[in-house]
Amino acid sequence: MFHKAIIFSLGILTLAGCNAQKKTKTPDSVANTTGTKSSVQKEGVIYLNQGENKFLKEYDMNVTFKGISEDSRCPEGVNCIWAGVAVAQIEVMGTYTRPTVLLLASSDNAGRNYYMSQEFNGYTISMKEITPFPKSDGGVKALEGKYRVAFTIKKTEGSANPDATRK
Repeated sequence: MFHKAIIFSLGILTLAGCNAQKKTKTPDSVANTTGTKSSVQKEGVIYLNQGENKFLKEYDMNVTFKGISEDSRCPEGVNCIWAGVAVAQIEVMGTYTRPTVLLLASSDNAGRNYYMSQEFNGYTISMKEITPFPKSDGGVKALEGKYRVAFTIKKTEGSANPDATRK
């Protein structure tokens, strides 16, 4: 009889401990598992750190900043003939679509196939900023893993139904 009382007491304590753990978790602490500052959306601009993934509920879209495929921007403190360009790989996936990698550049140059905006699922995704700029002493290699992008997503004009482009 004494053993049953001890087992029953341990069971009650275990369940009470589980309930206490549920109450201490917050959505912010669960969502940010990368250990870096979470993405922020201000005035329609979405910020992502390199490697960060975010589901954007208002667009039914998952967005991942995969990395930088090219960064030929002129380093800070150096005089250059050409300002250069940085190209970010942004993987987007709609609720009913396969993942697609968009290459968004820091400036438009149709001759070199660089575009600041691309369309996906009835939305236009536009690059606003790629930071940080390369420095003359470390170059682009020193920035690997430290990049951050800022972009906007807007409904494409003339597209009344975003489902029309889904495959």
